[in-house]
Amino acid sequence: MVNKFFLFLFIFLSAFANLLSDEKQSIINLLNQTQNLNFNFVQNINEKIESGNCILVFDNKLKCSYTDEKEVLINNKTLVVIKKKYKKNYFYPISKSIFVKILNKESLINLILNSDLELNEKINLTYRSTDNGKITIFFKRENYELFGWKIVDGLQNKIFFSLRIQSTNNDYDPIIFSVPERN
Repeated sequence: MVNKFFLFLFIFLSAFANLLSDEKQSIINLLNQTQNLNFNFVQNINEKIESGNCILVFDNKLKCSYTDEKEVLINNKTLVVIKKKYKKNYFYPISKSIFVKILNKESLINLILNSDLELNEKINLTYRSTDNGKITIFFKRENYELFGWKIVDGLQNKIFFSLRIQSTNNDYDPIIFSVPERN
């Protein structure tokens, strides 16, 4: 009787492990077919809420236009915050940020493979970095579509970013990702 129980438990746990592996692989398969995303977003950083639209082009390009005359541009390892109202550009390196793992497809796939998976009404993949940073990426269960992330950096700042994909694999002029001059 005890042997049957352990056999049942082994089969159940194996099937559950395969289900989790299949979820990750389905997400990776979709990512491999995706060259870029156009999405609307709502961002909450330490209780400050902003919204707008972004274009993410793999690898390492992101342009977000906020509703309050601000743009964020990432091209490779440079992040520029453009404050149109004040005609100011602020430059930041992002090479050490855990956020970079989302912008590069290979890094994102490795993050997915090395994340803890939680299944509920959505798919949550949580990755902890060596510098006490943590990122949780959210995917829809029904179609494996990305719909947000939550980042807790080494200083315990919390960034929640929810998104609604508008389109995928569009043609974009590379000039929209040109880094402006320093002012």
